Amino acid sequence: MDEIYDVTIIGAGPTGLFAAFYAGLREMRTKIIEALPEPGGQLAVLYPEKLIYDVPGHAKILAKDLVKQLMEQLHLFEPTFVFGQRSDILQRQVVGTEEVWRLGTVEAPHYSRTVIITAGIGAFVPNKLDRPGTNEFEGNGVFYFVKDKRQFRGKKLLIIGGGDTAVDWCLNLKDWAKEITLIHRRDEFRAHEASLAHLRASEIPIHTFWELKRIHGEDRVRGVTIYESRTGEERDLEVDAVLINIGFKAALGPIESWGLEMHGPRHIRTDGFMETNLPGVFAAGDIAAVDGGEPLNLIVTGFGQAAIAANAARRRIDPKARLFPGHSSELRL
Repeated sequence: MDEIYDVTIIGAGPTGLFAAFYAGLREMRTKIIEALPEPGGQLAVLYPEKLIYDVPGHAKILAKDLVKQLMEQLHLFEPTFVFGQRSDILQRQVVGTEEVWRLGTVEAPHYSRTVIITAGIGAFVPNKLDRPGTNEFEGNGVFYFVKDKRQFRGKKLLIIGGGDTAVDWCLNLKDWAKEITLIHRRDEFRAHEASLAHLRASEIPIHTFWELKRIHGEDRVRGVTIYESRTGEERDLEVDAVLINIGFKAALGPIESWGLEMHGPRHIRTDGFMETNLPGVFAAGDIAAVDGGEPLNLIVTGFGQAAIAANAARRRIDPKARLFPGHSSELRL
């Protein structure tokens, strides 16, 4: 841990993994620190079985497969991974004759010439729904995440929510589950327009202004009672599982105390080279807000910012280095 790396990346989501790949292209010694026990970030935790349609070169790809391919790509350069450790501190420290960044924890410090923060939305936990039966059956018929969609094969499923996750799971599972019903407490959806259009063109029943009242069952989920919030009308549905997608809480945690200039409560302000107000500290992906623009939380945007940050970090270490490394097709890997 007392070794000095050229660049340390905080967060092993897709942006962080691609930043590590690009750092390898620039022949930088790279370390990745991830609080979760595995790489992938939101892709691994929130929706590993979800199809992603906006990654260039892939008509569609499962989130978990994208993580796998990103890992295969960057292992060409053999970066150092540290899983299950949160970065609590970020401060300057002299090591030997060199002033570098110290990060990690008090007990387990890491030293780096540059840092790229790709922490996404920070730590996240799902918003829970407090209704009779939700706590009792959580993990046994009531789910907030889908780690393996095989558990829904041939089942009658109730999905709750109106955002991208709820709508995407309706579409992803419609040929998998026996029957799907979607309820949403409003008639306005936050999901992507194209996904919502596909949902409305499907045979999945969509009930707006309906909410969950209770879940029925003994050894497993047997059914639910839903109600119309405006009239109070109640209806019983026979279901085998309930998937609750009503958003999640996110927090940047210790990052907020590092002295970084922020853009609103959730984003780190950067210049066009993805560098923050702290020299040698960069940010990319969902956590970054570039001066003169607004955050656009897309995987493809994170990839582009990761490449910029890695190249700018190389030039920060060696001012004589070119920002543009040349095309990868010209390299011998």
